[in-house]
Amino acid sequence: MHNVTIGKFNIGQGCPLALIAGPCVLESRDLAFRIAEHVCTLTAELGMPFIFKGSFDKANRTSITSFRGPGLVEGLEILADVRREFDIPVCTDFHEPAQALEIGKVVDLLQVPAFLCRQTDMLIAAAETGKAVSVKKGQFLAPWDMKNVVEKFTSGGNHQLLLTERGASFGYNNLIVDMRSLAVMRDFGYPIIFDATHSAQLPGGAGASTGGQREFIPAMVRGAVAVGVDALFMEVHPEPTKGLSDATTMWPLAELRALLEVALAIDNVGGRVL
Repeated sequence: MHNVTIGKFNIGQGCPLALIAGPCVLESRDLAFRIAEHVCTLTAELGMPFIFKGSFDKANRTSITSFRGPGLVEGLEILADVRREFDIPVCTDFHEPAQALEIGKVVDLLQVPAFLCRQTDMLIAAAETGKAVSVKKGQFLAPWDMKNVVEKFTSGGNHQLLLTERGASFGYNNLIVDMRSLAVMRDFGYPIIFDATHSAQLPGGAGASTGGQREFIPAMVRGAVAVGVDALFMEVHPEPTKGLSDATTMWPLAELRALLEVALAIDNVGGRVL
């Protein structure tokens, strides 16, 4: 297993279960700080490594009228401020190979979106930053197909790679999580992340926006941790229904402690035994 270093801690075999969390999109500096402060305090009490995540641009929104984010320059400024203020690693996704180098100067973890996980130039650009990179498995891929993604990413010698499960397309406007995929991808030798909130999406299910079934997130978290994952990815918000993106699946901040306590209890009794 290639353990991955992010900031001051490692993710992987023998390491504490980690959390990657934040708003779906960077709505404002104030909201980013509010969420970061809350989750920092909580994870410190629980003994969980924490990486703050926020998107500067949501380039694949369902509707042309949907809010996309503050853009690259302002978004990176917010992430840099969060990193400095709370002394935590930060993460964001990117959408074009040319963005990777600039983003890599600010963030500790780059994220390759699921729809772009097979784009060779995206993977190579991310790897060339030398930073840790999370690649989300495409909704259209079988888990064993991610072996080709691993080979593309590591071809230049960067092994700071994490693989993220976020559900697979199951008919129209629906996703399903095949827990076998966690075991399959773990066999590639890299840490596995479970994206609990995107896995609850109903893509395009609300017509001009993505729907979701937030009520199933706890069940999927329990299952994924029991199978064996190294980190959880969750988009969180103080008032999810008022969020400017993924309002149907972001997890309420007020309910985060209870869910993480359950996840840690499962992990402590041998979740990562694969």
